[in-house]
Amino acid sequence: MWNSALRSDLVAYGEMDRDTGELAMSRLVAECEDIDGVFAASDAMAAGAMWAMQVLGRRVPDDVAIIGFDDSPLAAATQPPLSSVKQPIEAMGREMARLVRTNGHATQHLILSPEIAVRQSTVAVR
Repeated sequence: MWNSALRSDLVAYGEMDRDTGELAMSRLVAECEDIDGVFAASDAMAAGAMWAMQVLGRRVPDDVAIIGFDDSPLAAATQPPLSSVKQPIEAMGREMARLVRTNGHATQHLILSPEIAVRQSTVAVR
């Protein structure tokens, strides 16, 4: 459910790529200089946001914590390594196959818990 208290000026939309992440982060920082945390809808967007922070002279995670989504190979390759939400893809596939085999159409709701790969983009290593 959408939180009506969410500040719409702190939400950016766009493609799920690095360039969008960089542009969106630059805009968000211009509109809210004290932003201290970002959740990006993809690891590529998060990598772009991290690049924007570097260009602006801000440190990740000391000034701004950034987390992505997908836990793609890119997440571990960024500098600093990107924290990311990891979907249980294998479990999702198994459950979908089970649902199709058992009744041919899904009428039940199933929630599979994601994991968070915590890396240095959200936790300062000392």
